[in-house]
Amino acid sequence: MLTRIIAGLALIPLSMFIIVGGLPLYILESILLFIAIREFYDAFKEKNINAIHIVAYIFIFYIFLKNQFNLGMEYTYMIIFSLFIYSITYLLRVKNNILDIAITFFGILYIVTSIDFIVLTLNSFELGKIYVWTIFIISFCTDTFAYFTGYLFGKHKLIPKVSPKKTIEGSIGGILGSTICCVIYAMIFNLSVSHLFIVGSIGSIVAQFGDLFASSIKRYVGIKDYGNLIPGHGGILDRFDSVILVAPFVYYSILLFTI
Repeated sequence: MLTRIIAGLALIPLSMFIIVGGLPLYILESILLFIAIREFYDAFKEKNINAIHIVAYIFIFYIFLKNQFNLGMEYTYMIIFSLFIYSITYLLRVKNNILDIAITFFGILYIVTSIDFIVLTLNSFELGKIYVWTIFIISFCTDTFAYFTGYLFGKHKLIPKVSPKKTIEGSIGGILGSTICCVIYAMIFNLSVSHLFIVGSIGSIVAQFGDLFASSIKRYVGIKDYGNLIPGHGGILDRFDSVILVAPFVYYSILLFTI
């Protein structure tokens, strides 16, 4: 338990990059994406699935350029299509398994584009510098409250075949913790309490789905953690598994409902 707390506190300095924004944030994002996609692809090597790393690396570099120069979505579609054509050519040339390409592009969609919604949330809205923190409030409060509630009161297993330690009590605690923290955040920054109440509660469910989905992948490939970069938490993906789904959820919640 103490290791988890220390590791969580060690991530606090990363928030400075979000506060600063701009080029430092884009560089940090590229580094995190590079590590995360490697962790994801390496996990599937356990199933003899060898993703085409260079395709993801090119796309990560494009994401950096997109953010730095504020490129439009039409460039994103063009890059994805070009990379897809390259992957097909690669498949035909070296006779890789079709699953190699499938996992390559799934990793790009699941990890790279999803995490980039953090930067999109920060840059796309007038109050982006305030809204962006709801992504981390939802994700980390859900994880923290679920962990301690489950540790103290957990008796009924949630989905034991996917994650044997998670409990229904912990899940409820995570939802309550996320909702309460989002409401407090809304009151502090004079945001809509009702909207943050909804986003905090639904977002917590999304976060838990993200956590369970990541766990199901690890169980499928037969690994305990994606990596060992962060003591007590594993790799980047182990710490940000819920953020991956929460980031696009928060972005579209703002875009569609103008929190």
